Amino acid sequence: MLKGKNIILGVTGGIAVYKAADLVSKLVKQHANVEVIMTEAATEFVTPLTFQTMSQNKVHTEMFGLISHFDVEHISLAQKADLILIAPATANTIGKIANGLADSLLTTVVMASKAKIVYAPAMNTNMYNNQIFQENMNKLKALGHDFIKTGVGRLACGDFGEGKMAEPSEIVDYVISSFSKKDFINKKVVITAGPTIEAIDPVRYITNHSSGKMGYSLAKEAKNRGADVILISGPTNLEPPDGVEIIKINTTEEMFEAVGKHFEDCDVLIKSAAPSDYKPLSVSPNKIKKGNNKEELEIKLIRNPDIAQYYGKYKNKQIMVGFAAETDNLLQYANEKLKSKNFDFIVANDVTEPGAGFKYDTNIATFIDNKGNIDKYPLMEKSLLSTLILDKIYDIIDMKAR
Repeated sequence: MLKGKNIILGVTGGIAVYKAADLVSKLVKQHANVEVIMTEAATEFVTPLTFQTMSQNKVHTEMFGLISHFDVEHISLAQKADLILIAPATANTIGKIANGLADSLLTTVVMASKAKIVYAPAMNTNMYNNQIFQENMNKLKALGHDFIKTGVGRLACGDFGEGKMAEPSEIVDYVISSFSKKDFINKKVVITAGPTIEAIDPVRYITNHSSGKMGYSLAKEAKNRGADVILISGPTNLEPPDGVEIIKINTTEEMFEAVGKHFEDCDVLIKSAAPSDYKPLSVSPNKIKKGNNKEELEIKLIRNPDIAQYYGKYKNKQIMVGFAAETDNLLQYANEKLKSKNFDFIVANDVTEPGAGFKYDTNIATFIDNKGNIDKYPLMEKSLLSTLILDKIYDIIDMKAR
């Protein structure tokens, strides 16, 4: 996601420095080139060797250290940066930058750079709420600098409140969003995700293996690209992306109704959920007991509404994307589903293939559109697959606008 991006990570002195090592690891896993600048205070918490090992790059600590070749360090770092991220960002460093001080390598690089500057503050609650700090932060925001919201919780000093540095995964998401194309601004995207459940009795239900990972990844990608996102989710253990409106449902009927509330004014409907096709004809008000002689239990099932087929009949401006999770005859069944649901294109995958389908972080996908085009993709992260899906949707939007 961050391939080819040069990120300068400024690490300042605070107990949250330990999180910065994990942050470097996560950025590198997104294929970013990370170079770390540590303040003198930061080196008291974690050694430069730790960051050098994680980043596979030299760690920069000294403003006036001897150089082996003529490369004025603060200028070269400032020029190569696509983004400067300061995490943790202390009140002291933020105050210095806000007031134009350049008395360390990090503050000098910030002063010399034209790159986007992003801060992940970390400090005591009283320091965070101090009027002086708030004025410094607001001053930098007015100059176009970005601040990642702090967390609320128990701090290292024992206080409980605002001021915790955001988690590394949240910071990485923010960085990815900073580099994302904003081609879905003013577009409303509705995404269904996860399974649905249909009650048998108060303690049992019918469901499937859907984890919701694909839908949640799509919601994150759409949000990063500027869309207004409605995520309609069955039961999952996933945290919804920041800035996404989430509607939690249990049954297929509830999902059907939730889609209906947003379908008319949406631009895109992505049906990545796996709603149950059937539900019990009746739900027992009490737990069904197995009894002494019952070797079999019969439950009569009836059809649930077909969400995609219903709304596919009524779409006009909407682009509809579906998914086909199959175990055999992949192209045949996916094509049949594409036509019967009136999808613009369908994402098909064989769930018997290793690394594909439910619960995995990866997938192997084939795109089939309503013009007969077929594009096959190898095993990849669902985050990358989400990018490809949104790219294809954008191409359709762009084509319709011509």
